[in-house]
Amino acid sequence: MTGYREPPAGVVVAEGQYYNPYFAGGKIQMPQPLYDGSVEYEDGTPASASQMAKDVTTFLQWSSEPEQDERKKMGVKVVFGLSVACVFAGWYKRHMWSVFKSRKISFH
Repeated sequence: MTGYREPPAGVVVAEGQYYNPYFAGGKIQMPQPLYDGSVEYEDGTPASASQMAKDVTTFLQWSSEPEQDERKKMGVKVVFGLSVACVFAGWYKRHMWSVFKSRKISFH
């Protein structure tokens, strides 16, 4: 979205085409979609083309996987639960095996 450039010397771009080196052949029919200052952010963020491209890609990532936030919350709960279970299992193991570890074995 931000790769549009003037074509280098020797590259002929037909009318209605635009040069973008990131596409095969460097020529594309789609005009540049983002320009500096084309939107106004409420929080005063500078409306640069790179900022708008970041916003668009972040939105596209979120819209492709909207359940990701819920999955992250569930992951935190699972990690917390497993941590508590590990602490309890360690305490239980120590308590159960303390009888055997405190024995004195004598060989006669």
